[in-house]
Amino acid sequence: MPLQYNESAPAAPAEAELPPPGTPDIEIARSVQPQSILLLAQQRFGLPADSLIPFGHYKAKLNMKHFGLPDPATYGKLVLVTAVTPTPAGEGKTTTSVGLNDGLNRLGVKSSVCLREPSLGPCFGMKGGAAGGGRAQVIPMEDINLHFNGDFHAITAAHNLLASIIDNHIHWGSESGLDPRYISWRRVMDLNDRALRNMIVGLGGAAHGLPRETGFDITVASEIMAILCMADGLADLRQRLARIIIGRRRDLSPVTVGDLGAEGAMAILLRDALQPNLVQSLEHNPVFIHGGPFANIAHGCNSVMATRYALSLNDVVVTEAGFGADLGAEKFIDIKCRQSGLRPDAAVLVCTVRALKMQAGTAKSKLATPDVQAVYAGSDNLQRHIRNLRQFGLTPVVSINRFPTDSDDEIAAIQAICGDWGVRAIPAQHWAEGGAGATDLAQAVMDQMDAGEPDVQFLYPDELPLTEKIETIATRLYDAARVDFSPDAKRQLEEYEQLGFGHLPVCIAKTQYSFSANPKLRGAPSGHVLPVREVRLCAGAGFVVAVCGDIMTMPGLPRHPAALDMGLNAEGDVYGLV
Repeated sequence: MPLQYNESAPAAPAEAELPPPGTPDIEIARSVQPQSILLLAQQRFGLPADSLIPFGHYKAKLNMKHFGLPDPATYGKLVLVTAVTPTPAGEGKTTTSVGLNDGLNRLGVKSSVCLREPSLGPCFGMKGGAAGGGRAQVIPMEDINLHFNGDFHAITAAHNLLASIIDNHIHWGSESGLDPRYISWRRVMDLNDRALRNMIVGLGGAAHGLPRETGFDITVASEIMAILCMADGLADLRQRLARIIIGRRRDLSPVTVGDLGAEGAMAILLRDALQPNLVQSLEHNPVFIHGGPFANIAHGCNSVMATRYALSLNDVVVTEAGFGADLGAEKFIDIKCRQSGLRPDAAVLVCTVRALKMQAGTAKSKLATPDVQAVYAGSDNLQRHIRNLRQFGLTPVVSINRFPTDSDDEIAAIQAICGDWGVRAIPAQHWAEGGAGATDLAQAVMDQMDAGEPDVQFLYPDELPLTEKIETIATRLYDAARVDFSPDAKRQLEEYEQLGFGHLPVCIAKTQYSFSANPKLRGAPSGHVLPVREVRLCAGAGFVVAVCGDIMTMPGLPRHPAALDMGLNAEGDVYGLV
């Protein structure tokens, strides 16, 4: 029997019925009855029911059997949302992305937002959920934050299937010539666990495998996550999987997944996960959520396929890139845009009064006290990000994500600072008011796009050597004096060049809390040294990762994890998810 739309789906409550600001996000999310996702897709995009694969009533995947590859001639405009350097006070980049999209729809613009999927690690660790906040959220909030349509589990399974195939391959004699000493493929899980970072496997005798050193990364750091986000369909997915380099032979020649013949089985596990997810905001505007968190250790962008499909269905698409513009926006342009051919038509730089005061050294406990001088003192960070975006050919609209404790004088100070750069700074109150609080921001973004198409530039050319690509990012974006490569990192980069991978872009893995590799160095530091301790070749994803400073690809839990404050009530509802 064919799928049918639920024409009698309950209507959403009026805005007046929403809880007042200050109500926990999860309670605000539960106060809104979602529309049937099939009905929403029909009303907004004209899509028939069989074009979606529903996961219940309010979540769905796009059915790739219904869609061909989108035609770029049909694309709408693309808006990149990025932010200043994050602080413990929170900047609200996802909240702003959702609010901006709601604001655009209130102006009558056919618009959707493309977001990245939350990871279970931060949800149960320190950061919490990643579905927006206040009245600028995506629903169903619990489902999106917890196991969302199984995508990350599929990536974890495909990654660990390969790990087990590698160990089995070694156990039965390593027909490919893979040397156990040079296996580079680790295992992953989508939780924080520092005890698994480094370990020995294969203990217990010959029947249990060959003992060797390995470890775990968090799932979002997996090359398979990046491949899922960069792939342009099932055929491209399989080809990228086959190109993954898992280790070396004795002569140091690379061994790939294709050499083992594992790409087919891995593609089976990833088939459904490759299809973008469709949900909705509190104001029932379409939201595509697919892959790509953690711009500090990964490339931090949602999938190319989700962006392409959204662009083919809308006049404007808002997309976010992780953490500050030095990480997420740089990787969006230098990696995602370079590989996909996509280009942003406008950029939004999210800023808060609180963030600038923290960059100036104000304690978190004193952020509610007005302090215009602290705003000016911390504005170097904002100005550095504006300058950096201009290096890519983008003049951003600065969105001042306003908190209730912000004074008018503090807001005016940010506007004056931005005015000196010839940049518009628009206060937005989407957290408290939803799309109605972001219509001024939405209009400013539309004005920016109407002013003309930006000439988007990559930071470096393909032919630049890998070491110089890293040095270019470090010196031009981070204002580092130089890069200090460890002997192993320098040797590996030379090997990658010799193997024919010198044309690839680089993905810097470093702390998100500073332009430097030192998370305690706030503001806009200059003259520091960027230490590159190791590099990793992601031949399938199409980039080289440079791991800097003390950054870890498997996070640990904080002293008091969020998991200890979470649970289920008597009705089976989640509490404590923030």
